[in-house]
Order: sequence, then C-alpha cells, then structure tokens
Amino acid sequence: MTMNANAQSVVQETPSIRQLAITTAIAIVVAAIILMTAVLPAEYGLDPLGTGEALGLTPLAGVMNPIIAEEEAPVGNVKLTPTQQGPVGHYAAPYKTDSTKFVLGPYEYVEYKYRLEKDATMLYAWTADGGLLHDLHGDRDGASVNASESFDKEARRQASGTFTAPFSGIHGWFWENPSGETVTVTLASAGFYASAIEIRLDKSRHPRELTPVKLQ
Repeated sequence: MTMNANAQSVVQETPSIRQLAITTAIAIVVAAIILMTAVLPAEYGLDPLGTGEALGLTPLAGVMNPIIAEEEAPVGNVKLTPTQQGPVGHYAAPYKTDSTKFVLGPYEYVEYKYRLEKDATMLYAWTADGGLLHDLHGDRDGASVNASESFDKEARRQASGTFTAPFSGIHGWFWENPSGETVTVTLASAGFYASAIEIRLDKSRHPRELTPVKLQ
C-alpha cells in the first residue's frame, strides 16, 4: 500500500506536457516583454512601446556606439552650418586644417571622411605614388549602411579641389590599391569640418585626431 501511495504521489508531482507547455509559453511572453520594454531601449535605442523613454532607458544606448557619436558631434556644441549673405558664408567657428598619410598594401583600401554640415565647404589636395581607384563620396545622416552617394569617381594619382557638402553627414574619399605594389597616399585639407574618421579594410571605424597642416 505504501509503495502504491508513493508511486501515485510521484505521478501527481510530475508536471504534465500541458503544464510544461503553459509554463514555457508564460516564460516566453515574460522574456518578450522584458526585451521590448527594457533590453531594446537600453541596448539598441529601439523603443517600440515608448517604455524606454518613460523609464529613462533610451539614453543608455548612446554609450554602445561611441564612434557614431564622434562622427556627429559638433565643434564646441556649435554646428558648422554656414549662414549665407550673398556670396559670403558666415560660420560660428574658425575653419580647421588636417594632413594625413596612408600606406596601402597590394589590393588594400581605406576610407577617410570629414564630418560636414549641409553647405559647409572644404579645400583639399591629395597625391599618390601609384595608380588608385578613387571615389569622393558622402554618407547622409540617418541613411542605411552602404548608402553612400558618389560625387567624383575614377582612377587617378592626384586630385585638388573644393567641396561643398550637399547634405549633413560624413564626406571624403575611398582609395583602393588595385596593384601588387605598395602605394602611399598623402592628403591635406582645410575646411569647416568638425571631425575626421577612418574606415579600414575590416569595415571598422576609427575617429582620427585632426593634424594641422604645417605651413612651409
């Protein structure tokens, strides 16, 4: 009798498939609620239900992507957007200068871009000691990845010119070495940009400190 009672007790304590299914469904629902209300706003800045803003979680997502913040940061909290007065454009801060050099191995490439507001201008000159594939292009603020807009694209060894940003974003050059020899690229620029960023072969983004051009 005792053994039968123990066996019956074990059977009664073992959860049925229906109970397991209900418990699993509840766990999934709870996890989804936590994901939508807390994880997405805090980790990725996505707030579909508005709970992230209400709970103060959305600003936490900003620390997850410091490179984007660096790209979009204005100088001294002042956006370098010109105020036009006829042919003259007035800016809230002085222009900057920058010089840099890249050594590209065989079949390597690099991108180097400046943060420019709409209608901000810059002057540039670059040279290479070998033939390069070249593309002067820009990435519009808020655009998806790989949505660059090309302005000047052809194979050449040097270029000098002026550039006026048609939209706010990061603007600059893609240089690719199509040969089996090492190529060195030297760039000098001056303009109303806020910062510079380098995009390397592995697609990683690296904020660059501006190096003022040395006057000879």
